[in-house]
Amino acid sequence: GLTLDFAMNGGMYRPDLTPVGLYIEDGKMLRKAVSQAGPGNFGMLPNGVFCISENSVQVLETSAYLQENPNCLFATQSGPMLVIGGKLHPRFLENSSSRFIRNGVGTSQDGQWAHFVITNRPIIFHQFARLFKDHLGLNSALYLDGNVSQMYAPLINRVGHSRSLGPIIGVVSPAAH
Repeated sequence: GLTLDFAMNGGMYRPDLTPVGLYIEDGKMLRKAVSQAGPGNFGMLPNGVFCISENSVQVLETSAYLQENPNCLFATQSGPMLVIGGKLHPRFLENSSSRFIRNGVGTSQDGQWAHFVITNRPIIFHQFARLFKDHLGLNSALYLDGNVSQMYAPLINRVGHSRSLGPIIGVVSPAAH
């Protein structure tokens, strides 16, 4: 058997809990990428894709994902991008009043590390993006979701509330016998 070591909601979803935008599971594309602007945070371009391939992880702008067509075993699309090429999303304002709990993912340039972050208190996008860029030193990061954000990480005594969510990113290990 397997043990769930970590889980976080991995992107926005519809009322029926199906993903908004690209979703790949076990190498099968179940939903196609959405590349046009639209309402809400997801439609704030550029948005992006978190891709897990056989040997690496990466966060890409959706347009770069569509151009490069990487071989993702697992992928989820969300938006907006938080950090793009080492720069904050151009629409983030330092004096914004839009404060929410937020979660996101950033990846190292060598593709060996994914950094998942959830806030403990409501913050603005600008602050959240700076955490990835300035404190974690990442050039690429993606917003996953807001007020519904949950994280399960028993090693740090973090267990989210039970509720139905859309896409979930999880890490499992062989169960101890």
